[in-house]
Amino acid sequence: MKTLLLTGFEPFLDFPINPTNQIVKELKSEELNGYRIEGRILSVDYNNSGREILEHIYEVEPDAVLSLGLAAGRYKITPERITINCNESNEKDNEGNTPDGDPIQKEGPDGLFSTLPIKRFVEDLQARGYPAEVSNTAGTYLCNHVMYQVLYHFHVNDQKVPAGFVHIPASHDLAVQHGKLPSWSQKDLTDAVKHIIQLLP
Repeated sequence: MKTLLLTGFEPFLDFPINPTNQIVKELKSEELNGYRIEGRILSVDYNNSGREILEHIYEVEPDAVLSLGLAAGRYKITPERITINCNESNEKDNEGNTPDGDPIQKEGPDGLFSTLPIKRFVEDLQARGYPAEVSNTAGTYLCNHVMYQVLYHFHVNDQKVPAGFVHIPASHDLAVQHGKLPSWSQKDLTDAVKHIIQLLP
């Protein structure tokens, strides 16, 4: 059986709940589409999150990597097409860091494309009634940072491991606590991710 490394993040900024955390905990150790799921939660820390996910890759030796992040304010599931070699944010990470356009990898390419079947994800989710579209910007916060670190690792090691990033909306519980966010039920968010996993090569 193949292995999927599925990652989410801890809560951050003014979001006391991170639905990716709950999805990863729920799906951890499940078997879907010929994959056994290894779930891991990453810190929201520019100095550590990239190192953490690479350590998980060395530990798990996955056949595919699917990273999840909260895009509070988006109302669709959005698989990311590209990650850029840039850390920048006016918002602090959980350790107070606010990088100002620093490269993630000094010798890395400006951008790297997802190696997941993102258009197929979107088509399947839409057919099942889930709002979804391909996103062309993963931002420059921790989601972009993690996506870049993973794709750069496989790029420089010439490994053909399907990998990429998917942003999800807020859950209803988060929206209630936050007050001003479009949201989905936690069940629908989890089910949508399960459908995505079913489409992994």
